[in-house]
This record gives sequence, C-alpha cells and structure tokens, in this order.
Amino acid sequence: MEVGTRGNSGRSTLCQINVTPFVDVMLVLLIIFMVTAPMMETGVEVELPEVKDAPAMTGAQEPLVVTVAADGAISVGKSAVPSPAKLTPVLEQVLRGRKSKEVFLEADRKVPYGRVVQVMAAIKAAGVAKLGMVAEEPER
Repeated sequence: MEVGTRGNSGRSTLCQINVTPFVDVMLVLLIIFMVTAPMMETGVEVELPEVKDAPAMTGAQEPLVVTVAADGAISVGKSAVPSPAKLTPVLEQVLRGRKSKEVFLEADRKVPYGRVVQVMAAIKAAGVAKLGMVAEEPER
C-alpha cells in the first residue's frame, strides 16, 4: 500500500510537510540578524558617579571610607596608603576592632577604572563582607 492512500477510494492525502516556506523565513531572519548584530555592540557613554536617590547610612559606628583621589592616591579615613597592595594589611588591622566588616569606596570620576578595580580587590582580600560605592546626587 502506498504512503498517503486511503483504502481503495482512489483519493490520496498528502502526509508530508512542506518546509520550503519555513526555510525561506529562517534565511531572511538569519540575514537580518547578521546585519543588525554588529550595530548592537557599540557602547553608550555614561557618567557613573551620580545617583538620584542615595540610600541613607544607618548604624551607630562611624563608617570606614576608602578614598581614591583624582591622582590615584589611596587613603583609609584620613591616613594615606602608598599602594593597593599595602591597603589589605592596613584594612585588616583597622577592621579587627569593628563589629561590622563594612567599607565604603569613594573614587573620583577621573580615576581610571583599572585602578578602582585594584582597590576593590584589595578591600575584598582584607575580608570585607560589604563594600559600598559612594556617589553624589546629580545637580538639578
């Protein structure tokens, strides 16, 4: 018996799916994605340090602030630290007497991103549980 035939009535039904329109649509979509994908890779310039609604700090203890100045100089509170490598032991010593292992990082917007990441890594290596970034509210 032939595929798609119904008994001896002489009429046959088509039991095969025509995939040609599906293939045509998929090729068109492939071309559209190939053309538009390189356009989506461009970045957008943003200025990160400004935050509209900055959360209020709570707690009885004075927060520990690590500052990175525009020239790349690092300081913990008011004492200067020569390099990110020396920051970890200084923070470990300061954090020994504290209940909360919480540090706020305050970096100038002109500091290269790589320098800020080095400082963040040194802070995390000191065993800091929470690291917060300090930002300003934008001017209206």
